[in-house]
Amino acid sequence: MTEERLPDAAEVVRLVQDVVPGVRAADIRPIGEGGDHASWWVGPDHVARCALDSGGSERLRRELALRELVGERTGVPVPESVASGDWVRGRAFSLDTRLDGVSAELRPVPATGEEDLVRMLVALARLPVADAEALGVPPEAPRNMPGLLRRAATAAETVAARGEFDAAWLPRLRVRGAEAAAGPATLVHNDLKGEHLLVSDDGRISGVLDWTDAVTGDAAEDVAGLAISVGAVAAVRVATAAGFDRGACARALQLARCDTLTLLSDRLGGRDDSPLPLLRAQLRRAWEPTALDRAEEM
Repeated sequence: MTEERLPDAAEVVRLVQDVVPGVRAADIRPIGEGGDHASWWVGPDHVARCALDSGGSERLRRELALRELVGERTGVPVPESVASGDWVRGRAFSLDTRLDGVSAELRPVPATGEEDLVRMLVALARLPVADAEALGVPPEAPRNMPGLLRRAATAAETVAARGEFDAAWLPRLRVRGAEAAAGPATLVHNDLKGEHLLVSDDGRISGVLDWTDAVTGDAAEDVAGLAISVGAVAAVRVATAAGFDRGACARALQLARCDTLTLLSDRLGGRDDSPLPLLRAQLRRAWEPTALDRAEEM
């Protein structure tokens, strides 16, 4: 059984030295965030990722194939893997190109960037599901909305009691039309947090990162991700321009609002270690009042 451990800078140097000549340990800097893999900056132009277990290895290898498919078929900007293999036996490794741009958590997405997001949603919807599933992308059924609502309503009480949520917003939790059935399955990035969207100096979306959680399923999940990362108003605007109907937009808002409440409640209860400022910002964005909410109030 492979020992569970993190690679060190010297090990990363060994992995990348054939592709990045002259690289030294001083050029290798750990990236703070990362789920099932350890991530490192390699000089100014590359990122190295090392999976830490068999599940992470499977997802990383699948991501490399999926990124190639997405980049070729849709034009969505994704990193390119310039070297890959195992960093230790059975644990996957990839050296990726570093894309220009700044995280959408740090730079607002203007109108030009929204146009790119529209094109991305349209392109993902057009990519044949069978082609993604042939690479091992798993199908995922739409989430159970009644169960999410029950958990979110309980979370709202906890979060409001801590002064982290305005109880006057609670009517926005149930968005009219969200009970509509999900549309046909599409390829879904499934984790469109702001940190996974890069915004260039001119406001374009210059990169869409981390496809390890991709599934084929409910496209409203990606609109929900946009509500969390760029705000509910912008997310509805983008989704509508991409051809999503009112029901899909309503479902996306409800998903995002349930998720942000439960995540913040989990963090306050010590069941999660995500940064509080980030969770607060995500909740604030997802709970922006939209035209869908105003229609409900009328």
